[in-house]
Amino acid sequence: MSEFDNEVQELWGTTAEYQQSKERTSKYSHADFALAKVDQEAATEKFAYAFGNSLPVNSPESQAAVIAHRAAISKWFYDCSVDMQKNLAVMYIEDPRFKKYYDDRARGLAQYVHDAIMAQ
Repeated sequence: MSEFDNEVQELWGTTAEYQQSKERTSKYSHADFALAKVDQEAATEKFAYAFGNSLPVNSPESQAAVIAHRAAISKWFYDCSVDMQKNLAVMYIEDPRFKKYYDDRARGLAQYVHDAIMAQ
C-alpha cells in the first residue's frame, strides 16, 4: 500500500471510478504502471509545449493535450468523463502535491492545465 491509499480510499472509495481503477490496476505489472506513466507524461508534455509557447488554453494544441490527458486516464485507470476531468483540474490547483507536479515543470503550468481543461 502506498502512503496515499488511505486518503484515496477515504475521498473516492465509494465511487464507480475508484472501483474501476482498483479492478484494472490490481492486474497491472510494474511494466504496465511504467507504460501508464509514459502516457501521462506525454499528455503533460503536450500541456508544457502549449504553455511554453504561450498558446491560448482553447488553442488546438492545448485542447489536444486535454484530450490526451483524459484518454490516458481512461486507458489505464477509469472511464474519465469531461466532468470528472474538470474535477481533477480543480484538484491540480488546490492540492499542493498536484500543483507542485505541474509547476515543477514550469511555473504556472498547473493553472494553465486547469484552465485548458475547463475551456473544453
